[in-house]
Order: sequence, then structure tokens, then C-alpha cells
Amino acid sequence: MSGPGAPALTADGAGLRVAVLAALWHERVMAGLLDGALRALAEAHVVDPILVRVPGAFELPVAAARLAPRVDAVVALGVVIRGGTPHFEYVCSAATVGLTQVSVRTGVPVGFGVLTCDDEAQALDRAGLPGSREDKGHEAAMAAVMSAVTLRDAG
Repeated sequence: MSGPGAPALTADGAGLRVAVLAALWHERVMAGLLDGALRALAEAHVVDPILVRVPGAFELPVAAARLAPRVDAVVALGVVIRGGTPHFEYVCSAATVGLTQVSVRTGVPVGFGVLTCDDEAQALDRAGLPGSREDKGHEAAMAAVMSAVTLRDAG
């Protein structure tokens, strides 16, 4: 969704029920991701999103599985920064596969806003903060809304 060739995502999500799931790790980056997601939902006319905070990216799939049957779209936000152990690969894989399974199993779009970065500088550059090059929270929320609208309109 980023860089050259990224589509301009817009949608009118009025009437949609959306859940935003946000991990607690990396508070500064998460603040930017969450702000971007909520701004995108407001731009798409989504009101009163359900906001759920979970400990980390690993817990996002279970929260998404619980909420998906009650909403039209889910936005999953998290940050995993590479360390010196294989923990990074395990958490990234579990979050990615788990969120994909929720979306496919339920038919509810899941906007993937989980940053998987080598260092904090990369995460900050994608967090939608002042000076960031990208706003992944905004992108994930708009992708979820656009997918939900597309599926709704497709019947």
C-alpha cells in the first residue's frame, strides 16, 4: 500500500460499524497509527468506531476474531521491531496469519496496520507523525472501509 503505485483510497463508509484494535507496545508509534486510523474513519464518515486496546501485536488476531462477527470491518494496528532473537519472526507471522484467517473465515475485511520494522526509526517513519513519510494507520483504516463498502455494494 505504500510508495510509488499506491492507490488513492477513498470511500464513504457512512453506516458501517468498524472496530479498531490497537496494541499497547511502542506508545509513540501507536499514537500516530491510532490517530491516522481514526482520522481516516472520520473522513470516510464512520462514526463511533469500537476501540479496543490489546497488549501487543500477538493478541490482535484473537481480538479481531471476537469482534469481526459484530462489525463490518476491523482495523488492526501494531508495531513489531526486530530484536536479536527469532521472537520478531514468530510474532510477525502469528499476527499476519491470524488476521488473515479472521478475514477469510468471517468475510469481514481486516485493515492490516501492523508495522514490522528493523528499528524504531523505520516505525516512526511509517507512523503518520509529524515528519513521517507514511501514515500506515490511515492507510489500514481506509483499506478496511473501502473493502467493506465494495463487498456491501457487490451484494
